[in-house]
Amino acid sequence: LVFLCSVSSDAEHFFYLYISSMKHLFLLLFAFSVLGQSPKEKIQVTDLLKIKTAGKPLVSPKGNQFIYTVTSIVDDPDKKNDFVYQTHLFLGNLQTGESRALTSGKNSISSPTWSPDGSKIAFTRDMGAKSQVYVLDLAGGEPQAITNLPFAVSNPVWSASGQEIYFQSSFTVKEFLVDSVYNKQGWVPSWTLEKPMLSGLAKKSKANPNGNIDEVRAYLAQNETDKKAKVINRLNFQEESTTTSEIPLPAYFKTSLTGKPVLLNNPFQRWSDVEFASNGIYAVVPADSLAHPDKVLDAYIRFGTKVIYQKGGYRMSNLSLSPSEKWLAFQEAKSTGVQNAVLQILSVENPSQIIKVPIDRVVTQVKWSSDDSKIYFTAQNQGGAPLYVFDISTKQVKQLTDNNTGILGFDVTNVGFVYAKTGIENPSEIYLHSADSERIFTSLNTGWLATKNIARPTKHTFTNAKGQKVDYWVMKPTDFEQGNKYPVVLEIHGGPSAMWGTGEASMWHEFQYYAAKGMGVVYANPRGSGGYGSDFLAANVKDWGAGPTSDVLKALDLTIAEGWADTTQLAVTGGSYAGYLVSWIVGHTNRFKVACAQRGVYELSTFMGEGNAWRLVPNYFGGYPWEKATKAILDRESPYTYVQNINTPLLIFHGENDLRTGVIQSEMLYKSLKVLGRDVEYVRHPGGTHELTRSGNNRQRIDQMLRTYEFFARYLKLKE
Repeated sequence: LVFLCSVSSDAEHFFYLYISSMKHLFLLLFAFSVLGQSPKEKIQVTDLLKIKTAGKPLVSPKGNQFIYTVTSIVDDPDKKNDFVYQTHLFLGNLQTGESRALTSGKNSISSPTWSPDGSKIAFTRDMGAKSQVYVLDLAGGEPQAITNLPFAVSNPVWSASGQEIYFQSSFTVKEFLVDSVYNKQGWVPSWTLEKPMLSGLAKKSKANPNGNIDEVRAYLAQNETDKKAKVINRLNFQEESTTTSEIPLPAYFKTSLTGKPVLLNNPFQRWSDVEFASNGIYAVVPADSLAHPDKVLDAYIRFGTKVIYQKGGYRMSNLSLSPSEKWLAFQEAKSTGVQNAVLQILSVENPSQIIKVPIDRVVTQVKWSSDDSKIYFTAQNQGGAPLYVFDISTKQVKQLTDNNTGILGFDVTNVGFVYAKTGIENPSEIYLHSADSERIFTSLNTGWLATKNIARPTKHTFTNAKGQKVDYWVMKPTDFEQGNKYPVVLEIHGGPSAMWGTGEASMWHEFQYYAAKGMGVVYANPRGSGGYGSDFLAANVKDWGAGPTSDVLKALDLTIAEGWADTTQLAVTGGSYAGYLVSWIVGHTNRFKVACAQRGVYELSTFMGEGNAWRLVPNYFGGYPWEKATKAILDRESPYTYVQNINTPLLIFHGENDLRTGVIQSEMLYKSLKVLGRDVEYVRHPGGTHELTRSGNNRQRIDQMLRTYEFFARYLKLKE
C-alpha cells in the first residue's frame, strides 16, 4: 500500500492498482501454499509395520462406553531387527468421543468381556504358553489374575450374577487320564484309541526295557513322554505347523473371583461349542460317542443331557442365546461337501420350532437385539462384509451397510452400532453408525495415511461361461498417466472358498505396494469363491483348474481391453489354492512373463497325505486317490500333470512348517522344473506356517513381498 500511494494520487487508479495487486498477491500466496505442501508419498513395503488393527467392540451394559482391542506391530524386545504383534485393550466413551488405553506392556490381551454391571472387564493375558484370566476393575488399580493354572486358558464369560467367570482350556488324553485334580472320577474315553491289536488302556507298570511286555510298553510310553518317539494312531495328526499323536479335549471351567476353578464337563465328551444359560449349558456334541473323534463329523445340540436338535449328516456350530433365553441361534452345515452353513433360530421352549434366516452367505458374527426381536449379523457378500438385520416377526433380512467395506466386528448401541471396519481408504478403524450416518471414532491409521498416495480399485462384473456373475477389481498404478502402458499383475485368492474385494483386509498392503511399484493390479472372485451363495461356491467341484482359470483370465482380458496394460509385461501370483491355480495357468499358457506360486498344492493325490486340509480331496473331487474314477479326476486336475509345459519363470514360496498344504508339494514342483532346466527359484521361510503372508512373522511377510517384487523386476520393466 505504501508503494501504491507513492506512485499514484488518483483514487480510481489507486483502487484499480490495489485490487490488481491483491489479486496477484493472493495468487502468489496460493502458489507458495501449494509449493509448500509436500507431495504425497507412495506406499512403502515397511508401511506394513505401521498398520494398526481394531478388534471387535463391545458396548457396556450401561450403554455409555465400549471396549475394543488394538493390535500393533512393534519392535521385538528379544530379537534385534525383528517385530512382534502386540494387542491391548482400549475404552471408548460414546458420549464424549474420548478413548484411552486400559492395558500396556509386552503381554498382549485377548477376548475382553464386560461384567453384567459394567464395573469390571475380564480378559485373557498372554503369559507365554500359559495365558490366564485377568479382571480389571474400572474403579482403579491394575488387572488382577484370577486363574493361575499350569495350562493355558481362553474365552472368559461372566455369569449372570457377575460373581463367577466361565472359561475354556484343553487337555490331551494322556494328560487328563493321569490328572489327579480334575479327573478324580477316573473318566476314560468311550472310544478306542485305535492301537492295532490292543484294546483299552495300558496297564500301569514300571518302565523297564528288559522287563515283561507291560514293562516294555511302559518304557516305550516314557520315550514318547520324553519326546524320543512320536507314535501316530489317529487320522488327523497334522496341525498347522507340526504333527501330533495327541487328541485335544475341550474343557470348560467356572471360577469365582477368589476361588478355585471347577471343571464343568467330562472332556472326553468333546464339546465343540457352548452357551451358558442361567439354568444350564447348551453344548454342541459329536453325534457318535463311541467312534474315534477324528472319524465323527456329525454333531448335535444338547442342553444338559437332553438332545434338543439333531439332524443326520449335519453339524452345528456358533451357538448364540438370546438375552431372554427364549431363542438359540446356531449355524448348520452338511458334514461333507461344499456349501454355506445355514443360520437358524431355535425356540428353547419348543425345539421343533425352527426359523431359517433366508441368506445364503458365510455368516461371520451374530448379535441379538436386547428385546429378542431381531438378530444382527455380518456376512461375506460380493467383495464386502456388510452388516445385516433379521426381523423374527417378518422373517425378512435387510442389509444395513454397503458391499464396498468390511464390518470386521460390531456391537449394538442405544442409537445404532459401533464397529471395526476395513476399506480402501483405511485398513482399520472404529466407527459409530446411527440414523444412516457414520463417523470415525479412532485414528489408528489416519495419521500416517494422510501422507500417502492410495491407489483406488474400480469394481467390474462379467458373466462367465456358466452364466454366473463374476466380480473383479482393477487398480491402476499409483503414478498412472493416461497414454502410457504399464505392467499388470493378476492376483488370485486361495481357499478356494475365500473372497476378495474392497471389504477384505488381508491384501490391502500388498495390493497398494505393487501399485506403488508401477504395476496395475487385477483381482477377481472366480467360481468357487465365497460371498456369492452355495451354487457359486460349489461351481468348481471337480473343476479346480480350467473353470476358475477362465474366470480370472477373463478379468485380465477385460482389463487389457481398457488400453493401458502392456500385454508383454504380465505377471501372476497367489497363495494356497491360488498357488495351485498359478501353476495350473502357467502349465496351460505362456502369456505371462513371470509368475509366483505361494504355499500351493500341485499334486492332489499326494496332498491327501501332505496337508491337514486333506478333506478338500473327497469334498471337491468325490472320493479318494485309490479309487479309479477319483484318481483320474485328481490326475486331470493336478498342475503337476502338466509340469513339462511350464516355461514361465516361476518363483515358489513355502513356509517350512506349513502342514496345511505341505512343503513337499512345492519341492516336487521345484525339483521337476529344475530337472527340466526351467527358470525357477524356491524360497522356504524357516518356522513359517500357512499364515505366513497374513499373520506370520513380519520380517518374513516383508521378505516375501520384496522377493516377489525383485523376481518380477528381473523380467518386467518396472520403474525404480
